[in-house]
Amino acid sequence: MSVSVEKLEKSMVRLTIEVSAEDFDKAINKVYNRQKGRMNVPGFRKGKTPRKVLEKMYGEAIFYEDAANDLINSSYPEAAKESGEEIVSNPEINVTQIEAGKPFIYTAEVAVKPPVSLGKYKGVEVDKQVIEVFDEEIDEEIRKEQEKNATRNEVTDRPVKDGDEIILDFEGFCDGEAFEGGKGTDYPLTVGSGSFIPGFEEQLVGAVIGEEMDVNVTFPENYQAEELKGKPAVFKCTVKKITEKILPELDDEFADEVSEFSTLAEYREDVRKNITERKEKAALSVKENQAVEKVIADAHVEIPEPMLRTQQEQIAGELEQQVVSQGMKFEDYLKYAQTTREQLVDRMKEDAERRIMYRLVMEQVAKEENITATDEDFEAEIQRMADAYHMDADTIRKYFVADKERMMEDLAVQKAITFVTENAVEVEKKEETAE
Repeated sequence: MSVSVEKLEKSMVRLTIEVSAEDFDKAINKVYNRQKGRMNVPGFRKGKTPRKVLEKMYGEAIFYEDAANDLINSSYPEAAKESGEEIVSNPEINVTQIEAGKPFIYTAEVAVKPPVSLGKYKGVEVDKQVIEVFDEEIDEEIRKEQEKNATRNEVTDRPVKDGDEIILDFEGFCDGEAFEGGKGTDYPLTVGSGSFIPGFEEQLVGAVIGEEMDVNVTFPENYQAEELKGKPAVFKCTVKKITEKILPELDDEFADEVSEFSTLAEYREDVRKNITERKEKAALSVKENQAVEKVIADAHVEIPEPMLRTQQEQIAGELEQQVVSQGMKFEDYLKYAQTTREQLVDRMKEDAERRIMYRLVMEQVAKEENITATDEDFEAEIQRMADAYHMDADTIRKYFVADKERMMEDLAVQKAITFVTENAVEVEKKEETAE
């Protein structure tokens, strides 16, 4: 096999790939052996008809198309690698010579990584992030932990109070007639949760176990059932069980129970620390995104159309995998979304362009600043993934050893993003003024 490269306009190249006549004949013979069992020719047992006889009967080119496809599929990956080009699109294939006894020749037009012209990437301005932690936020975190550790006791000697968990039977009537979907038996409800339509749960406060009561409500104008929108209704309700939630006291004993700290004061301080760390991480993410956006906006790249289209197809493929992993057929998803795959791919254009720009610009920053990933970076990433997935580092390493080069490129890009972020200049946010 031989490969020649012709540079075209707009970051396109044409590879001309020549496969020897001998290999072409082998490919034809392989197709013949694969298909001969399906061909019936008078005078020959099924599957025993000689190739030359079939070619004479059906034409010399009978096996050409499948042989060409086999050769292209097997030779193109090697040819692409041999070309030395950074190919970033699927190939557009054209066969230029296909004839018995001669080399098989085809061309593959592909996009290659386009040049990137960077603008300003050091010292870009980003909004200064102010990190504050309020007592109310700490209280809310502790309240959630308090809720998780609440106990529940069945109540039989009092009526329903706000916050109680009850078991309820109900049936709704509109204009004196029961309506579809308006009946429930042994329905669990936390009073005050807002699970039912406005005004319903409030009227259950004071209800007594076993006694039927009327709850009068009016359905909202935006209610999902068209026939009930804005209409008054009566629900016949019977509370069958009341359970009250008892929250633990917020004291040192509670802190010792739910944390590694022996006092409530120490526990509060740890909650403050965790909230601060979360906010710092979120602030760093905002700073990073703003810095990268500024760098991308000031860069210039002409993305070749085949590269963009290939990325659109990839994003659509990722969506398909996600849909299928959730147990849904992709064809059903497309029907539900009232779209076709082609239309879906078309809608991915903006996301594809964003993804390409992000990668190419950050790769160029890494190149300009001689930023590379080291083996230590690789090992640190392996350990990070092992910790995240609760797996052994050696097991994770085996998954990625064959793709180490790609991971090293990804790590270099991330280091470039860190470089841009660390070199950004924080400025006070400009107050938005009403026009």
